[in-house]
Amino acid sequence: MDNKMISCAVLLSFAAAAEMPAQSPWAMADSIVAGLDPVIVPDRIYDITDFGASGDGTTPSKAAFDRAMTECSDNGGGRIIVPPGTYYMDGPLVFKSNCEVHLEAGATLEFSTDEKDYLPAVLTRWEGTELYNYSPLVYAYHVQNIALTGEGVIDGNGSEKFSPWNNVQKTEQEMLRYMGRTGVPVYRRVFGEGFRLRPGFIEPFGCTNVRVEGITVKDSPFWVIHPIFCSNVIVRGVTVDSHNYNNDGCDPESCRNVLIEDCTFSTGDDSIAIKSGRDNDAWRVGQPTENVVIRNCVFRSKINGVCIGSEIAGGVRNVFIENISIPKSSNAIYFKSNLDRGAYMENIHVRNVRADTVRTALIRFEPDYKGECSSFHPTRFDNFFIENVDCTMSMECGIYIAGFKELPVRNIRLKNITIGTVPVPYCLMNGEKVEFDNVRVGGRRLPESPSPKDLVKLKIL
Repeated sequence: MDNKMISCAVLLSFAAAAEMPAQSPWAMADSIVAGLDPVIVPDRIYDITDFGASGDGTTPSKAAFDRAMTECSDNGGGRIIVPPGTYYMDGPLVFKSNCEVHLEAGATLEFSTDEKDYLPAVLTRWEGTELYNYSPLVYAYHVQNIALTGEGVIDGNGSEKFSPWNNVQKTEQEMLRYMGRTGVPVYRRVFGEGFRLRPGFIEPFGCTNVRVEGITVKDSPFWVIHPIFCSNVIVRGVTVDSHNYNNDGCDPESCRNVLIEDCTFSTGDDSIAIKSGRDNDAWRVGQPTENVVIRNCVFRSKINGVCIGSEIAGGVRNVFIENISIPKSSNAIYFKSNLDRGAYMENIHVRNVRADTVRTALIRFEPDYKGECSSFHPTRFDNFFIENVDCTMSMECGIYIAGFKELPVRNIRLKNITIGTVPVPYCLMNGEKVEFDNVRVGGRRLPESPSPKDLVKLKIL
């Protein structure tokens, strides 16, 4: 079967799954996973040391990886082996089609802290807006069949220089957001040299068939694993240990058909944040994130555990989250947008989540999060089914739901939810068809049809 026929078969499977009756949503999740390409490259081996790389920790290695990647791709693809040692990357690792970089146990890629090593600027997204910026440390642009695998480590050294740029970025940040809102052509949004917008870490852009598996990722400059406009993405068995500003563990943005499984994330921000772009710039593109499965993971986050938002102006739909442990977080399960975003968040299914102590809320729906423009483009929140979730303690509110009078959050069913200790069991404002099925707080069962609660008096507002 050729690639075109395979692609058609996969699309038909997704279409069939989308038509399944409402009582079998997890069959759609199974269909998404079954349709993913495992990203297996040809059985040809290239040893990076044969191209001049040395694992001595000081010899510049970018040129060696560039040569290996070119030869590997030009010959139809294969696996580039990185033996044990520390390889100094004096610039980005840039993928070409049909290539896998495999880090053996004991191998570390240690990235430069000199911003000039990440020039020329490349096309990417920064907080949901397209621009030309410093290259991500690991980058791929419109290629296919790529993989970063193994038992080794990639170290971004973000805390040494790039992460502190968070404290001096405000002017550039506002400039970029203005460009996105007003439709400045992307080719004129050139940042990079002379600016202080932090580079991302692992960012495939517009790629098909991407696999990141087994590796450990440390000390990211910004968002950690950030596929943009990609299709068929697998993130499996990855450990993220990175605690800088905005160190989200994995942010699939405007991507289709994504699997994140068997990962352990310890992060300075959200462990997972599903996104689809910011405001007008995302409306221009119009690509949602859809068909996402997240399962069998442990998330230790400084901020939120599993999050959708807030940059979701392209829309998010068909997300399946199961078998997640969240030892600590601010909000454990969090859905957020604001009045600048518009779009929609729909068909979200969550089950089998165990949280220990959360600082804010176990489950939180917040369509009015940090607006900037005083617009009124509310996001449609519709069709959420969350079941089998338990939490030892929430320090502020158990379940927080706050829609708009003009556009309530709708069709929320919570089933078999147990919260031990919490000051406020639940908060509800402007919700339609909200159902509590065996929701227990402090041993007490809450009403099946919850009534609105006064939010103004709550500490969390």
